[in-house]
Amino acid sequence: MKYKNFTLLYIGNKLQKHGKTPTSIDTLSLQLESLCDVLSTSDKLNIILRMGDIILSIIKYKKQTNAILIDTYSSLNFYISLISAFLANFFKIDYYLYLHGGNLPMRLKKNPRLSKYLFSHSKVNIAPSGYLKNAFEKEGYKVEFIPNNIDISMYPFKPRSVLAPNILYVRAFSEIYNPQMAIEAFVKVYKKYPEAKMCMVGPDKDGSMQLCKELCSQLNVEHAVEFTGRLEKSEWIRRSEEFDLFINSTNFDNQPVSIIEAMALGLPIVSTNVGGIPFLIQNEKDGLLCAKNSSEEMASCILRLLDNKDLASRLSEEGLSKAQSYSWDSVKSRWEKLLFDKGMIS
Repeated sequence: MKYKNFTLLYIGNKLQKHGKTPTSIDTLSLQLESLCDVLSTSDKLNIILRMGDIILSIIKYKKQTNAILIDTYSSLNFYISLISAFLANFFKIDYYLYLHGGNLPMRLKKNPRLSKYLFSHSKVNIAPSGYLKNAFEKEGYKVEFIPNNIDISMYPFKPRSVLAPNILYVRAFSEIYNPQMAIEAFVKVYKKYPEAKMCMVGPDKDGSMQLCKELCSQLNVEHAVEFTGRLEKSEWIRRSEEFDLFINSTNFDNQPVSIIEAMALGLPIVSTNVGGIPFLIQNEKDGLLCAKNSSEEMASCILRLLDNKDLASRLSEEGLSKAQSYSWDSVKSRWEKLLFDKGMIS
């Protein structure tokens, strides 16, 4: 059902056209159009220009906007959310904050007064993970849980039982995601399975990709590790059929969509046990968790899956079941209830 005469202004980093990894505003804004009219901003690559574009959009659309949805991060983009919220209050427009990033709770401690203004005046703070929901509720903020979602039809499920030592990594190359640990874990697997290979998909954020390439050379596995850079989603989904395991080596995290996508594809998951990950992965049921920054534990989990086809098969099947609970069809009703049954319409 589409609610007429209701317009939502969605504010975020709409940078996919610049080759950046798609964010919520690139996907969720399109999905929400099935519920109401949606305007979205901004696609300016420079953060100062993006801030200016957002300010102008709020002013331009203030009379036709019923509510504002703001993607909120812990980085410099936090201040975009703050200024957007100030303008929303000034023009008496309800705003909702969509929380992102495993490091966002640290912003509450780093800037308590600014955080109180931002998160206390929002209609509701929306958390896509139990981790962020718990963290914000502990600080006394009202939070509604609505998980990230995927279009499940885009992900062809391939059951995995007898696994080949072929490993897939899909994440940006950034220090906080610790891609070097993924390589160190792979090397330990490679020593037992010299036919092993790993594909690392994602854009370089801070020079980490070059460091990873140098590490591969130092460890003599450069021939076994492929760096693709950023791939379109359809391309890495196609490539995923060549692989039987998915790893996530991050130091900080919230609820990475890439893990949900890998589950939908049937890939058994091995991930570090940080941030929102244990709210997404139930250890031993739909994935395996290892300690932060422990390539030894990650390699041990990978080897365990390679040696235990029953465990691998179970994780593959349970992962699909988990991914299905994050489909748009399952999540849509939560957004509808939030937007139209809880007083978002003033």
